[in-house]
Formats: sequence, structure tokens, C-alpha cells
Amino acid sequence: MISRRKFLRQTAGITAGLTIQGNYLSAAGSVFVGKNYEVFIPIPLQVVIDDVGWWSGEDGHEKQEPYRTGINRKHVPADYQAIADLGKALGIRPQAATILCEWDKENILRDVPSSTWMGRNWDNSGWVGPWMEEAAEIIRSNQKYYELTLHGVGHEFWEGEKFTRAEWHDRNGHMRPREEVEKHLDYYEKLLRQHNLGLFPKSFVPAAFLHSFGPSEGNATSLALILKRRGVDYINTPFGSIFNKERVQYGIFGIDDDVMTVDRGRDEFSWMTFPGDPSKELTGPTCGMHWPNMLHPDPLRNSEVVKKWIDYLRPFNDKQNMMLAPDSVYFQHQLAHHTLTKINLKGNIIELDFSATDNLPANIGRKEFTVKIITCKPVKLKPAGIKILSRELKKGKEFMYVLKLMRKPDKSKAIINILT
Repeated sequence: MISRRKFLRQTAGITAGLTIQGNYLSAAGSVFVGKNYEVFIPIPLQVVIDDVGWWSGEDGHEKQEPYRTGINRKHVPADYQAIADLGKALGIRPQAATILCEWDKENILRDVPSSTWMGRNWDNSGWVGPWMEEAAEIIRSNQKYYELTLHGVGHEFWEGEKFTRAEWHDRNGHMRPREEVEKHLDYYEKLLRQHNLGLFPKSFVPAAFLHSFGPSEGNATSLALILKRRGVDYINTPFGSIFNKERVQYGIFGIDDDVMTVDRGRDEFSWMTFPGDPSKELTGPTCGMHWPNMLHPDPLRNSEVVKKWIDYLRPFNDKQNMMLAPDSVYFQHQLAHHTLTKINLKGNIIELDFSATDNLPANIGRKEFTVKIITCKPVKLKPAGIKILSRELKKGKEFMYVLKLMRKPDKSKAIINILT
């Protein structure tokens, strides 16, 4: 039914929209081509938006203030609504990697002088106003379409009147003193409570992408372990700037003290591109951007830029070997299966082998994931050892069955019978 030549042509079309560093798309179990069927464990695509949270857009680094977002206007509640609108239109939960110092309405950061440019003289009164509650309500009321992700308190690290990059690690990959790290995290949580923004985040994007995989030199404890103890189980950052990346176990991701750390790849735009017009190839399982890339100089026109991102991202769901991750938890499970779960096709039987996936810690890969099956005619699908939670049929020149599967406990293998 599907010739090898046709498969290569189709795959070229897939990779035209996604250039994965290394050899990620050809992971051992991610695709199987048979005489009559193609079976894919699609690579998930997670949307991550950095530097959310500033009220000032000013790039202040020349006067020892943070870079912020670098735009020539203030941020307003409509900029938060833009993230929720993107998520709602696509049925996903974008991650908003958030800086919180300019949300401090009680000046508690005077107690953490390394977290801001004013040190013990910190005064945020100029940014306190009704817009805070309006934005907070947008975040609270859109939990299905907005994930607040840890990025930092002030993004940089101040010693006296000068900062160095960045908040969690320096440019040599050394973690900041542990007592400072813990204090920054404590106060991040206090700032969340000031605005009732929910529990401590489950995910993390390192400030300035400076991060060490595993303990950095001179430290017995990794930042991942410190974060894990606060409930963080997922880190997203480019491996091009990560330190100790030789310790990464699975190419596209690694497990650092039981925390899944994923290679973000390269963003399409520089951090202050304002607005962005997405069109280029992606370089990893993350559609990474910075907040200005999805906003308009006139916040009343943010929807025009958001629509461009919607139109750009929606087609990834229709690709054979890709899918938009509905949220960061599903993303982790799907990426584990795409990378490690093996597919075999014997006649009309699809075999799924989870042995390698089950070597991962915690519950990674133990629950839900998605498989896509391409056929030349309608078929019936009967599972054994696994449950089909939902199935969707997309008709074109061929038939694409999109199956959402739930693994059964203690089953290292499963099959799906194709009935014609």
C-alpha cells in the first residue's frame, strides 16, 4: 500500500516543518513502516513562552536592571490574555515562564537583596495597581489554557549594585550559593501567594538558559534535586547552553535527579523580536519563544499576532509524526514513548514494547500517550493489554487514526489488532 519511496517523500514533508537536532525523529520506536500500514508514536510539540511577568518592557541591563522583554511599551493584562487565547484556540496549555519581582505589592524582596537591582532599598510601588488583579484573574480563570512556569524572581543575580547572569547559575555553569537559591524559591512562592496564583509550579525554564545538568562544580546537590523537593518534575532549556550535557542519557532529554530535562532547541526569533511572524523550521520538541514574539505594539491588536501563531501551530496536529502536546505532563509521557517505546508490525498486529521506557523513573511513560496509524482504507482497531481512551479518524488521500492510549499497570507489552 505505502511504498518506501512514498514514505520517504512523506517523511521529508514532515521534517520540513521540524528539524530535530541529532537524530530525534528516527528514534528506534517512533515509526514503523509496513506493507499496508504506517504506525507512528508522534513527537510532541510543547509551546513555551519566556519572560512573562514583567510590567515594564524596558531593557534595563545598561543601568544594572534586568533585560526584561525589551519592548517600547508597558505590559498590560491583555498580554496575559494573549497566552490564554493561544491555548484556548489550539486546545493546549502553553507554559508561561514567569518572572515575579514586579508583582511584589508588599516589598518583601527587600529581604532578598540578590534578587533585584535595588537590593535592600527595593520599592515596587510604581507597579502596584488594579492591573495586577486583572491579570491575576486572567491566569486563575484560564488554568486549562495557561501554565505558570518558574523562570525567576528577578532573572539576574545582584551582588551589591551590579548583576551577573543569571539567577540560578552563572556563566561558568556554577549554581548560585544554595542558601540564596532556596531563598529565591521561598520568595517566589510568597509572591504567588500575594496574588493567589496557585501552587508552586511543576515546571521550570532556567533564566538566561544557564543551567547545569546534575551538580555543578563545587556542589554536591543539583538544582534539579532542589526543585524536585518543591514539586518540580520538568525542566525545559536548550542543550546548546547547558553545562555537563555529556551526562544526558537519551539525547533529546535526560533524567536529572528524577527530573525530566528536555532539549528546547533553538527559538525561531531573537528574544526581543516584536512582533514575531512565525514561518521557520523548529529545532526541537519545543516551540520556544519570548513574550514579545506573540504580542503587538498596540495591545488591543495582540489577537492579530496570536492568530499568526495559531495558524502556524495548528497544522502540526495533522502531521503523521507530530502532535501538539495538550499540556506539559502529556508532553513528557509522549516524548518518552516517542524516544524509547518500540513498535513492531507483524501482519495486522501492532506490537508495542515498553521495556526501555519503563527504565525511566517515577511515572514517566506509565500513563497516557498517542499513536497514529495510517491505512489505505477504513479498519477496526482492537487492543489487548492496553486501553483506547479515544480515537479520531482524519480522512485525506489515506486514513489517519489518532489513538489516545492508556497503559495498563504492570504490562510491559501490548498489541493493537487491525481488523479489515
